[in-house]
Amino acid sequence: MVDVLVGRRLVTREGAEVEAEAALQNKVVALYFAAGRCAPSRDFTPLLCDFYAALVGEAQQPAPFEVVFVSADGSAQEMRDFMRELHGAWLALPFHDPYRHELRKRYDITATPKLVIVKQSGEVITNKGRTQIRERGLACFRSWVEAADVFQNFAG
Repeated sequence: MVDVLVGRRLVTREGAEVEAEAALQNKVVALYFAAGRCAPSRDFTPLLCDFYAALVGEAQQPAPFEVVFVSADGSAQEMRDFMRELHGAWLALPFHDPYRHELRKRYDITATPKLVIVKQSGEVITNKGRTQIRERGLACFRSWVEAADVFQNFAG
């Protein structure tokens, strides 16, 4: 479980609530700071969606990986629209949770999109997840798993 999300409820793109502890335990977590009105976010999100699907959704043995979307949208409706239109089957911090702003400060988010890969402790593995996915594709995940100190039974 990622310590920075202890006690938080997350939502699926369909709107169902899940406990962060259960959903994120023993996984590499990517905090995805983005907004639907941001052209670079709209450009990168389909690539992240494919990356996530290859690791989790379509894999015979799903990788220990989860994305948590932290919206920079202007309204809850904008967030929902962006999630339904382009997002993968990952999770999100609810729009009305003020913790979104604390996470932006904690991880020094000054522009979107930003993909911050974190350990279970919340410590940053890399704040260049977007660049790494673009340049290395699925190969970057192995280095994240090794740095994350999570249980590994992943052969990808």
